[in-house]
Amino acid sequence: MEHRRAGKSSLELPVVTFGAWAIGGLFWGGVDDKEAVEAIQAAVDHGITAIDTAPMYGCGHSEELVGRALGTSRNKVRILTKCGLRWDDESGEFYFRLENTPYGRPVNVYKDVRAASITHECEQSLKRLATDRIDLYQVHWPSKTAPANETMGALTRLKEKGKILEFGVSNYSASQMADAAPFGKFVTNQVKYNLLERGIQKDALPYCRKHGIGVVAYSPMAMGLLTGKVDEKRQFPASDTRSTMPLFSAANRRRVLTALSRVQPIADRHGANAAQLAVAWVLAQPGITTALVGARNARQVAENVRAADVKLSEEEKIEIANAFTE
Repeated sequence: MEHRRAGKSSLELPVVTFGAWAIGGLFWGGVDDKEAVEAIQAAVDHGITAIDTAPMYGCGHSEELVGRALGTSRNKVRILTKCGLRWDDESGEFYFRLENTPYGRPVNVYKDVRAASITHECEQSLKRLATDRIDLYQVHWPSKTAPANETMGALTRLKEKGKILEFGVSNYSASQMADAAPFGKFVTNQVKYNLLERGIQKDALPYCRKHGIGVVAYSPMAMGLLTGKVDEKRQFPASDTRSTMPLFSAANRRRVLTALSRVQPIADRHGANAAQLAVAWVLAQPGITTALVGARNARQVAENVRAADVKLSEEEKIEIANAFTE
C-alpha cells in the first residue's frame, strides 16, 4: 500500500488508516468485541499499518481493543491516539453529556488541554494500548482550558521523554493552527472531509498545504452515507448518533443516492464500489496524508483496503465533486 509522509516529519502513514471510533461501541449502536479484534488483525494482514483511536471512543474501550488485537504485531503498526476529552474528570470545559456508557450510567464529557491533564491521559492511553510509545498523539478538539503554549509545551515534553514520537492536532481551524504553531512542531491536523462535508477547503486545508502540515481525513464515507447502502427506509437505534443527524434525513439520503448513481460509471471503470470511490476521491486531493476508514469486521476491512488502489484522473475528480454539489 502507498505510504505518505505526515507533514514535515519522518513519520509515514498508509493512505488508508484503520479508524477505531466505531469499535469503541459508543455512538454507533454497539459492537462485537471479537469481530472488532479480528477486524484490526485483518487490517494489519492487508497492509494497513496505522490505527487511529482515542480515549473517548468507548471511554477507553477502543484503545483496549487495539492493544489486545495488536499483541506481538505492535511494531508493525503506527498507533495514533488523542488527548483533550475527559469523561473521568470534571475540572475542564463542559462539552456534552453522554447517556449510554460502559459504566451503565451517564457521564459528562469535558475538554481539557492543560499540561497536567495531557500528561495523565498519555499514561492512561499507554496502559490501555499495552505499549511504551504512541506514534502520533493528537489534541482531539481545540479548547480554551489552556493557552496554546501550555498545550504545545506539554506535548513537546512528552516527545522529548519518548512517550510519543510525533504530535498533531485535530479539528483545528487555520487560525487555531496559526496560534499554536509558534509553540510546538505539530505535524498533522485530523479533520472531517468527504464529498458531502468539504468545509476544510475554505481555510484549514489550504493552511496545511502552505505550511507542510499533514492532513488526516476522518469520515471519508460520511459515516456510511456514501456507501450507497443507506436507503430511505433504514432505521438507526437511538444509541446510534446517526439517528438524529440532519445529514441522515430522508431527503438528504435521496439526494445522496441520486448523486451516487451519477458517479457509478466512474466506479465501474475502476472496479470499485461507492464507498471505495468516496475514499479514493478524498485521497486524490492535494495535501491529504491518509483517510481514516472504520470497520467492524474483517469483511469490511477487505473492502476498505481496495480504495487505496483506485487512482482517479483530474477529470474524474471534478466530475465526482460536481455530482455532489449540484
